[in-house]
Amino acid sequence: MVQLSRLGPALALAAVTVLLLGGGTARVAPSTAAAGVAGTAAGVQVIGGPRTEDIERIVDILTQDLGLPLPAGTRVHVYTTREAFRRGLVKDAAMGEEGADELAAFAIGIARPGRALLNGRLAGGGEWLRLVAHELTHVAQFELAGGEGRAEQWLAEGMAEHVAFQALERLDEGSLAMHRRVALVRVQRQPAFAHGRLDLSTLGSPRDFTLRHQREGSVETYHLTFLLADYLIERHGFGAMVEYFSRLKRQPSEAAFLSAFGDSIATFETQALAHLRSVTAETRQN
Repeated sequence: MVQLSRLGPALALAAVTVLLLGGGTARVAPSTAAAGVAGTAAGVQVIGGPRTEDIERIVDILTQDLGLPLPAGTRVHVYTTREAFRRGLVKDAAMGEEGADELAAFAIGIARPGRALLNGRLAGGGEWLRLVAHELTHVAQFELAGGEGRAEQWLAEGMAEHVAFQALERLDEGSLAMHRRVALVRVQRQPAFAHGRLDLSTLGSPRDFTLRHQREGSVETYHLTFLLADYLIERHGFGAMVEYFSRLKRQPSEAAFLSAFGDSIATFETQALAHLRSVTAETRQN
């Protein structure tokens, strides 16, 4: 697997999505955007790829239903092949050639302030919708926080997954409750959790998060982050999640977390571990 230290600082700041739900390569439908003509999705510009209507549906859910802000002039770059995605990482995300080569080998999308870059080979179906929602949630997080890398990465990824499955549910493409049940089963194979730990301090930065999910399993680690965000939302509401990211403009992460959720990260980690161990034990019994 690619080691983050070889990718340089560009990847350290990027929110990266890997293929989590499985499935084969989807057929890409033609469109004017696929021919290189930019489309628009509720004020978001879609460049170079198909399925503009899918992106518009996701933008509406994020901005109108969930109240997440996307900056004016947000761009969604869609590439129809892995090689096109690799070239886009260099041209549109200002990434070095070596880092782009290695990132394109395992990632299907990244987010940067004001833009998302997506490998459109998945265009169509639930996994494509999840990818679009996940990456645009990261764009909204950067807008709320006033920049990249300010949030706890485990929380940024967990919220992005939670929003993605909220969007799928609204589109009748999935179920938040069903994903929760799946995550409670699969998280039991996450190595740290299986040994009675969360070790959130080593999931806090983009660099550390990438190293751990590559070492301990991407699917299992993303399921863990989803469940952590789900627990916070259950206890405090989605508005508290948005408040945490908004506070990062003026507070460091630990202080913003305490202000938004009423507990320190360390206290939350203890509570969340106990909660997840309890509910996964119930899952095994059933």
